[in-house]
Amino acid sequence: MSIVVTGATGHLGRHVVEQLLEQVPAEQITAVVRDEQKAAGFAARGVKLAIADYNAPETFDDVFAAGDRVLLISGNEFDKGRPAQHQVVIDAAKAAGVALLAYTSAPGSLTAALADDHRATEEALLASGLPYTLLRNGWYFENYTENLAPVLEHSAVVQAAGDGRVSAASRADYAAAAVAVLTGEGHENQTYELGGDEAFGFAEYAAELSRQTGKEIVYTPVSAEAFTGILTGAGLPGRLATTLAGVDASIEKGELVISSGDLSRLTGRPTTPLTEAVTAALKS
Repeated sequence: MSIVVTGATGHLGRHVVEQLLEQVPAEQITAVVRDEQKAAGFAARGVKLAIADYNAPETFDDVFAAGDRVLLISGNEFDKGRPAQHQVVIDAAKAAGVALLAYTSAPGSLTAALADDHRATEEALLASGLPYTLLRNGWYFENYTENLAPVLEHSAVVQAAGDGRVSAASRADYAAAAVAVLTGEGHENQTYELGGDEAFGFAEYAAELSRQTGKEIVYTPVSAEAFTGILTGAGLPGRLATTLAGVDASIEKGELVISSGDLSRLTGRPTTPLTEAVTAALKS
């Protein structure tokens, strides 16, 4: 039996594998990657590697074995039909007879276009008959804190979220929830709504940045159209910019406030607070 992690060299996947290494022997972990070189560090520590690509179904023919627990981390190629990519993994997992397929989805409350691929994948997973766990991850702090350069340069947090609030958590938090499911018991056919313990608004985010940097940073709310233009002007593809503006519209409507408490219950600890996330980002 292996614990198999797809997308293992991605931002979330790396956290998952690192945390798995703290709990199970390396030889019980299989990292599914497209680029073997990017996973060389894991291989050196005894993690098994499987080279496979969501866009090449045949590469998944021998990745899974009966009894495996699999984490399907959603793809990030928005323009390549993610539900079809995910279906490749679901089909291979079903053919192998895996014990559990966990999927990193989006909150059930989210109506933005970003959620469409996730809903389609959830439907395919349930239709497969496989034992499943839906990890409906909320928004990541890193979606904001990894892009601080323009914020600090212009002394402004610019979003199209109005006075909306968001229950963000760190990638490490969401990874810990996935690890709890992959290594624990009783998670079959469960759906978890995951988000940070404390929701925040962007005025609070700007105020925290101001406090920690000593600079006056303000929150400047803009329209979805203006935000899309700002993002495309910064070099983001048009479709991605529109998608992110759509998420902000959902934030304004309260769709990314997650009050289930599932994330802290699964991990057995409080989620990363805003103050800590900002501190870590400024140090890096």
